[in-house]
Amino acid sequence: MVLFNCEGTKSGTKGSECQRSCSALNMECVSTECISGCVCPEGLVADGMGGCVKEETCPCIHNGVPYQPGSKIKVSCNKCTCKKSKWECTSNECHGTCAIYGDGNYITFDEKRFRFSGGCEYTLTQDYCSKSINGTFRVVTENVPCGTTGTTCSKAIKLYLEGNELVLAEGKYHVIQRETGSEIPFKIRTMGIYLVVEANNGLILIWDRKTSMFIKLAPTFEGRVCGLCGNYDGNGNNDFTTRSQSPVANAVDFGNSWKVAPTCPDAELIKDPCTSNPYRQAWAQKQCSIINSNVFSTCHSQVDPGQYYDACVSDSCACDSGGDCECFCTAVASYAQACNEAGVCVAWRTPQICRESQQTTQAKALCRNENVFI
Repeated sequence: MVLFNCEGTKSGTKGSECQRSCSALNMECVSTECISGCVCPEGLVADGMGGCVKEETCPCIHNGVPYQPGSKIKVSCNKCTCKKSKWECTSNECHGTCAIYGDGNYITFDEKRFRFSGGCEYTLTQDYCSKSINGTFRVVTENVPCGTTGTTCSKAIKLYLEGNELVLAEGKYHVIQRETGSEIPFKIRTMGIYLVVEANNGLILIWDRKTSMFIKLAPTFEGRVCGLCGNYDGNGNNDFTTRSQSPVANAVDFGNSWKVAPTCPDAELIKDPCTSNPYRQAWAQKQCSIINSNVFSTCHSQVDPGQYYDACVSDSCACDSGGDCECFCTAVASYAQACNEAGVCVAWRTPQICRESQQTTQAKALCRNENVFI
């Protein structure tokens, strides 16, 4: 940088107060007084660290992390390239995603997080909303408990679509065709450890055959769905809307309202498993620390690990023994899947930690394929 002295300059001259920088390349400067100070030579801009660089070499910022020009990242279903401190992104319309994993961890289409664990059947998402009888689909889930703590070991899932019913349970699927002779409106395939159901209406259901599932909906469903996955209207603040269209403040009232059978007993507030099982807390914290470790360092700037770590500790405390229900592995795999969706592939499984199976090895080999789930 060089020193610019305002003394003796003409009226209206701009000084260091109008120095262009990488963080404000196109911001117009309105100067009321010329201020002497250090400025960059002509043709260069301030890099924010006391130096000067060419405009085209300015970095871009994403989640507080700088990226050099030419860097590429994935944001939802779009790919972005850094050019002159700005991200240039494709404009694909992305599916919304609702994630349900472990022992009652939910992330709605509008990214509201909550915990709810009950022993009934619950509506996850449907387009039978606001007393409408013209809906086309419904996804229902039921937790299958195990062990002495009642921790969820697996989920039974039912998809109702166009007169057909698809049942996913005990790692398998079964199709009940209600309209004889009609074409089944979905395709089923295996990708890594996941069973993937692709419906012809823009719904994709991804299930790990145990306690995790991801429901993806096309943008055409925005604001047209309801259930535990929320209303997909871009506003997470109104996701706690009950079956009767009333807003509530807590997850328990919200979750109980979406029971399929009103006579099924209401769930109660979840007690902190680590308080109930304090002897497991140290083990859970140690195991789950992998989420905050260097193993996932390339993902931390893309997907905040904090809440995934908290869910991992809670679920791991709830298990009867170290590997019961694969609580720990499921929780870490959920974070790995979120990283993969953000374009970051992490090979985290080892012979000692959630050993790879043939399916996970296949998924890792294809991990960078945006259509593969791990």
